[in-house]
Amino acid sequence: MILQALKSYYDRKSLDPESGIPPEGFEIKPIPFLIVIDRNGKFINLEDTREPVGKKLIPRSFLVPRSKPRSAKLSYKTTFFLWDHIGYVLEHSNAPKDDAKAKNQHETWLKSLKEIPPELSSQENISAIQKFYDSGGIKDVKSHITWDECKKGPYCNITFKMAGEELPIPCGQAVQDYIKQELKHPGDESNHSVKGLVKSRCLVTGEIDEIVRVHNDTRIGKDAKKLVSFQRNYGFDSFGKEYAFNAPIGKTAEFAYVTALNTLLKSKSRMLVGDAVTVFWSEKDSDLENQIAAFFREPPKDDPDRGVEAVKGLYNSVKSGVFHIQTDNRFYVLGLAPNTARISVRFWISGTVAGIAEKIYQHFKDTQIIVPQKHRDDWPQWQSLNALLSATANNTKFDANKSNLVYYRGKYFDVKPNIGGETIRCILEGLPYPHTLFQAAIRRIHAEHDIPYPRAALIKAWINRSTRFKNPQIKEELTMSLDENNTNIGYRLGRLFATLEKIQQEANPGINATIRDRFYAAASGTPSTVFGNLMRLKNHHLAKMDRVGRKIFFEKLLGQIIDGVAAEISFPAHLSLEDQGRFAIGYYHQMQKFFTKNV
Repeated sequence: MILQALKSYYDRKSLDPESGIPPEGFEIKPIPFLIVIDRNGKFINLEDTREPVGKKLIPRSFLVPRSKPRSAKLSYKTTFFLWDHIGYVLEHSNAPKDDAKAKNQHETWLKSLKEIPPELSSQENISAIQKFYDSGGIKDVKSHITWDECKKGPYCNITFKMAGEELPIPCGQAVQDYIKQELKHPGDESNHSVKGLVKSRCLVTGEIDEIVRVHNDTRIGKDAKKLVSFQRNYGFDSFGKEYAFNAPIGKTAEFAYVTALNTLLKSKSRMLVGDAVTVFWSEKDSDLENQIAAFFREPPKDDPDRGVEAVKGLYNSVKSGVFHIQTDNRFYVLGLAPNTARISVRFWISGTVAGIAEKIYQHFKDTQIIVPQKHRDDWPQWQSLNALLSATANNTKFDANKSNLVYYRGKYFDVKPNIGGETIRCILEGLPYPHTLFQAAIRRIHAEHDIPYPRAALIKAWINRSTRFKNPQIKEELTMSLDENNTNIGYRLGRLFATLEKIQQEANPGINATIRDRFYAAASGTPSTVFGNLMRLKNHHLAKMDRVGRKIFFEKLLGQIIDGVAAEISFPAHLSLEDQGRFAIGYYHQMQKFFTKNV
């Protein structure tokens, strides 16, 4: 299903000339440097295609013949058609220990040039490449002023360009025609071998095609790995078939799904959360396909309101029924993560555009909670996914070796592995958020004695979704702002604790540490151990207040908070983890009520 959906995406995009998706047999590859030669193969220049984008130099990308899979130990035996990295093209290695490897790579490259069929090698541009090597052109390249920049990268891609022409030689019409001709292989219903290539029925398309034994790579992290691969003699052989023949995928389907996935990973429909990469696409063109990543990711610094505007658009589209018009349009979500041997599929979600939009809408509705008064101007109404995940971890230093770091508001947070991808899956499937997400948020409150806005939003949403999953008739247990009718013991005790802290603060202006800093963990976990003492301490604080009106206000508020709870219920010895979450929201709601009303 995954491969079929990816191939369908490729087929749709290939019909659009403005999509930029490469045709079969080709790929779009960044080529930082070009060796410029004349028709006699004489070296003219080493052209740098890179251009500054911000603080980085970004190389220009070209449509070149598709690269081939390489086996680790025998990688030197495989080269690409008329382009490759400098180890192959220029016999260069950055370390003496790799000199022998570069020599073998270069021999393979020279051999591939000689194997080009006469109808192509006789072309003036192609023959000029061979003349370049015959005249010792490598030495001229390495003495050029730009060579130091070129050799900085150990795998710097490079190719040739004729002087006076705009595009490199592999991008020329003659090469493109040759590659297209090579792709044309006659097929029949038999399973036979031609030049070591086996034809069979493709599991993706259902057509007879040349079966691909080693699939091309997809880059989702530092390394490029395969989505589909097979190991020999590891229990994956059956009925006498081995090494991909027991799950045959044709050459056309393999190219389509790999190209589609690589295209999605470079598009706006890609999102990285911790170590999980998620891509989104629809069966037919849709607004959701182009907007969905903007709902979750951090807005750019130059447009901080982009995420808020995207969610507002989602709200309006769901309420007006825009997405429901496309009832027959399927929507796909693929979650991936790097693994030792191959890419790991974290989750796969298939639904309708309307269904996925409704679930995203519900997620943002669940996470809505009153914004602190002092942050009304700089905090968004809806929290990004990184904001919610940051509420479960402490900030840390950036470490390039850690793939589970989350960046939020100028800081990195070391979230638990897998939690980002699992949260995305729960959002898009309409499931309760992961229990580990809730546990981590509660632990951070105990450690920091603080309930910031994103953490409150996460806890409120977790409890509401968990309650709704257990009892669909309860649409919302915790409201966006203070709910004076909520009689849950955890919620009431949280309100009570906030009121006791407020009394202490007003009785002792300028106090540095409040009861929250000393007693929050005990008050929310084992109330009976601290609330008796706090209630007695409250009387001392009220006695210090000069304003009689304030005393009366707080006494009435304390009575209202306790009212509605059965008289026989004393302070409980223990609160469950869920009630500790309700305690946190009760505390947060009551505190925001104080600041909102300025009372």
